This record gives sequence, C-alpha cells and structure tokens, in this order.
Amino acid sequence: MEKMSWNEKLESYLIFLEREERSVATRKQYRRETERFLEFLGERMATKELLLEYKAGLEEEYQPVSVNTKLAAVNSFLSFIGRADLRLKFLRIQQKVYCSADKELTKEEYMCLIKTAEEKEDFRLSLLIQTLCSIGIRVSELKFITVEGVEEGEITICLKGKTRVILIPEKLRKILRKYVRRKKLDSGSIFVTRSGKPMDRSNIWKMLKSLCRAAGICAQKVFPHNLRHLFARTFYEQEKDIAKLADLMGHSSIDTTRIYTISSGKEHRQCMEALGLVIGGCPKEACLTT
Repeated sequence: MEKMSWNEKLESYLIFLEREERSVATRKQYRRETERFLEFLGERMATKELLLEYKAGLEEEYQPVSVNTKLAAVNSFLSFIGRADLRLKFLRIQQKVYCSADKELTKEEYMCLIKTAEEKEDFRLSLLIQTLCSIGIRVSELKFITVEGVEEGEITICLKGKTRVILIPEKLRKILRKYVRRKKLDSGSIFVTRSGKPMDRSNIWKMLKSLCRAAGICAQKVFPHNLRHLFARTFYEQEKDIAKLADLMGHSSIDTTRIYTISSGKEHRQCMEALGLVIGGCPKEACLTT
C-alpha cells in the first residue's frame, strides 16, 4: 500500500467501500471528502502536523457537525491505508435537548401533505408518504416494500449488513393491496418509476418539494428523513419505550434513537414552565437598589 500513489490508494479504497456494501450516497460523500483531503496534501507526506492543520482549516470554514462528518471520511481512509495513527479526534458537540421548530415537521403538516397529494390526484405520492412515515423506514429502504411483503404482512429489510423484519400496519396493508391491484403489479417493489425501477432518493425529493409548495409548507421541513423523525416522535410520545423504538428504527445504539425523539423548543419550554418553579413577581424598586 505504501508504494502506491495517492490516486491508486483512493481507487482501492472506493472498491473497499463498495465491497463493504456502503450506500451509494456514503461512497460519494467519502470520495468527495477524501479527494478534498488528498488535494490538501498534494505531494507532501501525511503527518500528524499536516492532519491537524487540515482539521483547523475545516473548523474555520464549517459548522462542527459538518467538520465531524468530513473527519469521519478522512479517518476511514487513513485506517484503510494502514495509518490509523494519524486519525483525528472529532469535535465535541453538546447535544441540544430540543430541535428547532422551523425544521420539525408536525403531524398537522404531515396530514396537509397527504390531503394536498390526494387533491392533486397523486395517490402514489400520498401512499408513499404514508408508508415512509407510518413504519419509520429510511428512504433507501422503500425498495423493500414489495408485493410479496404486503401479502405476508411484513417486510424484511437487508441493508448495510443488517437485517430486520418490520410488520406492516393492517390499515396500511389494505391500502397498499388496493394500490397493487390498481397498478396490476405481480411482484417486486411497489413504488417504481415508469421504467419499472425502484424510486430513488432524487425522485422522491423532487416530488416532495413540488408538493410542499402546493401545500404551503416550508420546503425546509419536507424531506424523506423528516417523515422518519415524525414516526419516531409519535411512537415515543405514545409508548415511551425507547428500546422498542430503537429496534423498529434499526439502530444499534439507543443514543442514536434519542436524537429522533427530541421535541421542539416550544414543547421543551412548556415542560419547563409546567414545573412551577418560578413563583415570585418583579421585586420592588427599593429591593433592586440594595
């Protein structure tokens, strides 16, 4: 590996990521960030000092979360080429106890999206949104919603080396079966393009952006992963079982699941107000001067 050029190492690394069954999106991101790092190195030999300089440059240009994402790609590449000793520490980020209301899709807005899709007679999109949200799957897992799975009442998701089985709610199953009959689908993925291929992230993203404009909902809130967040929040509010939610979401760590259950700042403030720990009024002016 040491005698190979940086470009050769990069190509070997990309093959490694593919064999590890990393998603297309992850491979693209890791390639982009690794190329950025190699461009920084140029002809220089990688040293800890240069790595720290690279990290400092990222900190000046990007938010901490983005910096850590970029460092993850670089660290992965360094481990692959046998230079784990050069790996960089991630920035420590204190997790917010609430999320911004302007980024949180509410249940009312979700209902509005479905209603708008049906008013536009885009029943496929309406059903797609309900499917993503009612079982909390990732958009990359939508292809596992198959004719066979709907008939059995459960789907098996095999992704990133993990396998999990998800039950399809009976109400959703009935609607999906009607859709299958209407579209005369015999087998395979239910949500497909005109050419018969499973719909991908870009297809769905464009459809949602067009729908949110028609529904009058902020585009910043409308993307597939926010539907997964809504599922998690709704499930947790009802069941208060984070371990079960982690299983449904396909998370290896409950710490990851906690991110999905964060409530809005408004809800967080209401909880604090309800504690009733502020009981006094404004002190008299005389008291303020003592």
